[in-house]
Amino acid sequence: MASIPSPSRSYISLGPLDIRAYGVAIAMSVLIALWITSRRWRRAIAHRDDAYRARANDLVGTIAIWAVPAGLIGARLYHVITDFDRYRDNLGDALKIWQGGLGIWGGISVGVLVAVWMLRRGGHSTGAMLDALAPALAVAQAIGRLGNWFNQELYGRPTDLPWGLEIDESHRVAGYGLEDTFHPTFAYEALWNLCLAAVLVWGAPRVLPRLRTGYLFAVYVLGYTAGRLWIELLRIDTANELWGVRINVWTSIVVGLAALIAVLVGLRRGSDSVQQADQGLAGGGLLVEGAERRSGE
Repeated sequence: MASIPSPSRSYISLGPLDIRAYGVAIAMSVLIALWITSRRWRRAIAHRDDAYRARANDLVGTIAIWAVPAGLIGARLYHVITDFDRYRDNLGDALKIWQGGLGIWGGISVGVLVAVWMLRRGGHSTGAMLDALAPALAVAQAIGRLGNWFNQELYGRPTDLPWGLEIDESHRVAGYGLEDTFHPTFAYEALWNLCLAAVLVWGAPRVLPRLRTGYLFAVYVLGYTAGRLWIELLRIDTANELWGVRINVWTSIVVGLAALIAVLVGLRRGSDSVQQADQGLAGGGLLVEGAERRSGE
């Protein structure tokens, strides 16, 4: 039976150094997200005067110095709080981030709050930056999920499909046999996020042409929660539950509904039409394009 093997180890050896693949994946995801966001932001402010562009061109990097560490802390806190039973008897393990365990909702919430605070403090367009960030986050999440493959974690129930994932006995959920292969739910989420990024760049400006500046981020949240909901229902790893349902399922439902409301509000207030914004692209140029179609508020 065809299947996908898991990596034999979770680290990469460089001479005397063992570098955790999970950490490499996270670092790559952050760097690529910053590159995409920076390119989209610069295009979004291309219509502004020279003085403003000189002041704001490197704004993404300035914000990242504070927002990225804050996001990582928020992501780790969310994971530890929602999976506290794992750390209750050894709180020191909560600091071992290289072993995996980042809750995306904590990361996005804290990181975005810090970014919004800095944007407003500096008199910049929060909406334009959120629009620039949305597809970058989706791509970053897709890359970050590679770390779960190396850690042999976040997989789903057994499957006979040809892309079933082999899991070592030491990483396998109790009660399953050596011959079982599992849904690679982390890979499903990675593919979903890449498709979502494409929709945000090329699809949303056409399907939702009257979406107000800043609300593309709500489309991202709505799309991500929709995917996370069905993927979460496939997973079999231990997780805290509320009324017999995984906490992350409830989170996806609540956050997704809030995002849907935000999208509807953004459409209703859409005087800031995508099609009426500055020249921008009509769908070309990978992920660096499209943000300029939503100029600053």
